[in-house]
Amino acid sequence: MPINRAVRSALGAALLLCGSSLLTQALARPFMIVGLDEKIVWDGDGKPILSPDGKDQVLIVDLADPERPNIVASLPLKNSVVGPPVNLDIDPTGTVALVADSIDVTKEGEALKQVPDDKIYVIDLKANPPKLAATLSGGKQPSGLSFSPDGKMALVANRGDNSISVLSINGTDVKITDTVAMPDSVSQVVFTPDGKRALATRFPAHKLSILDVAGGKVTYGKIDLPTGQWPYNVVVSPDGKLALTSDNGGAGSSDGSVDTTSVVDLEASPPRIIDRVVVGDGPEGLAISPKGDLAVAAILRGSNMKNAYFYQKNGSLSILKIDGKKVTKTQDIEVGGLPEAVAFTPDGNYILAGNFLDQDFSILRVDGTTVTDTGKRFKVPGHPASARMGH
Repeated sequence: MPINRAVRSALGAALLLCGSSLLTQALARPFMIVGLDEKIVWDGDGKPILSPDGKDQVLIVDLADPERPNIVASLPLKNSVVGPPVNLDIDPTGTVALVADSIDVTKEGEALKQVPDDKIYVIDLKANPPKLAATLSGGKQPSGLSFSPDGKMALVANRGDNSISVLSINGTDVKITDTVAMPDSVSQVVFTPDGKRALATRFPAHKLSILDVAGGKVTYGKIDLPTGQWPYNVVVSPDGKLALTSDNGGAGSSDGSVDTTSVVDLEASPPRIIDRVVVGDGPEGLAISPKGDLAVAAILRGSNMKNAYFYQKNGSLSILKIDGKKVTKTQDIEVGGLPEAVAFTPDGNYILAGNFLDQDFSILRVDGTTVTDTGKRFKVPGHPASARMGH
């Protein structure tokens, strides 16, 4: 039966509204933000082979079914695998995201070279589809970053400036309000759950520094803890009692030797390192379960260095059981090539690990404190350099 123009118009409007509603619902579900870096691969010796800018993306991924992730938005924003895989984050309300653009690739004569960038992208997650809301110029080589528990502040570690940028957050109205000078390069910074302190990994100094947060101000009180070699990343337990660091060991790469996770007692006054747990060669990505009983470290295992004596085709995940303040490695699970980002779903029932070389995510199931690989992979349209989970 022919459908007249008015009916067709009404149906079209209804379908459009339905599609809009579905996307809004998708973004209200658990979702993940992923940065793809298409500017770098490596030769057999682990030396970078560079490409011009232009093909990086930032993805918004719906995890309503964690075993069948679904990309609901893609933004053409620059991103970099250089630095810890936590150069982006989603605020606690799920309405805004930040992405740090750490490295640019520029031409010098006929050669390409990597140079520090200074851009911070603000993404409006309420828009349909999500869109770039603003671009800020901050410190040099912005890298690891995190939102405060109340979502009103964010901190960005500037590796090239030896500083931390302080951002005020009011929806998509994001402003840089202060810069905290640090003694040397900082790779990542996270808040404690009460929002009263922040922890910063000082990569070349092999230290973790404690920052005080009060009245919208962030101050460095010069409390420094000795981590393992080259701390790249740090996470805090949901109860605020423990912190864990990824001590990379190889200045940002594998080197054939085992490395550690340092265990920090945050209840002690002052906080202190109470243990080191041997993980594997080249930990980068690090995450702690929302349940507080597990953590996971992504291990590179030389998987981008084919000519090295310690080369392995695939990286792995070291599973760490947390019992009070005792942290024990319980499992090693092989994943894909060069695993960078790793994240728990908000319910703690799944882990997703981004395999840079394989251009996909391994999907693992959590049952109590036991983790198993589902065998399923989530393919993405590029090389996943970073990822963070919504709350």
